[in-house]
Amino acid sequence: MSQSWLILSGKGGVGKTMLTASLGIALAKRGLKCCCVDADLGLRDLDLLLGMENNVVFDMLDVARKDCKLKYALLQHHRFEDLSLLPASQSGSSKDLDDETFRKIVGKLKKRAGYVLTDAPAGVERGLKNLLPGSDYSILVTTPDDVSIRNAERVLALLDEKHRPRPMLVVNRVVTDLVLKGDMYSPQTVANVLDVPLLGYIPEDRAVVAALSRHESFMDLDNPASQAVDRICRRFLGEYVPLPEMTRKRRWFFKK
Repeated sequence: MSQSWLILSGKGGVGKTMLTASLGIALAKRGLKCCCVDADLGLRDLDLLLGMENNVVFDMLDVARKDCKLKYALLQHHRFEDLSLLPASQSGSSKDLDDETFRKIVGKLKKRAGYVLTDAPAGVERGLKNLLPGSDYSILVTTPDDVSIRNAERVLALLDEKHRPRPMLVVNRVVTDLVLKGDMYSPQTVANVLDVPLLGYIPEDRAVVAALSRHESFMDLDNPASQAVDRICRRFLGEYVPLPEMTRKRRWFFKK
């Protein structure tokens, strides 16, 4: 049975779009049909992270306004045949997409793909509220700091108010050395504070920044971030995968 997942965050810049793109690639690599939806109207970033920015002709608002059919707005990934993208409009805003229209669009996408991952706008404003009726479940993305955690609590309050299921949590940009020194919250601590199940965490990794600057996916390389997303994907699919133990990196010093 197809599932629609909303990728949420309380504030911008915590890695919500990055998780949407990388989780979509991880699912497609397993031969599972996945459609990534960019619902952050007015910004449109998901196509960049998937390396599809030059292929966008129509977007979600074109579909919502019935200026084109859904099949013409959907983009097939150039490498993964099981991955597609419905891009956002750079000129629109949240008032241009009502909850019923989005629910119908997602309903059509669920007939094409087993998993629909929607990159939601950050915060708790109208843009997010209009997406809730069209989503079955959600993943909350945060970084391990007080500002992100406080904003994530606002998202949780909105989900409770709308009687939506509690989300699973992904903690991004975790620095192991800082956690071990007590200078950064551990992923499990963040999950305990927010009272949500921990789906996984992604370590701070320079490979992510380097890949983004080249409009490429860090999932193509073997690095700590891609390994973390792979573990998250396996848990997402119901597999038991223990969290890796945090240990301090050993430094070797050689005398001349």
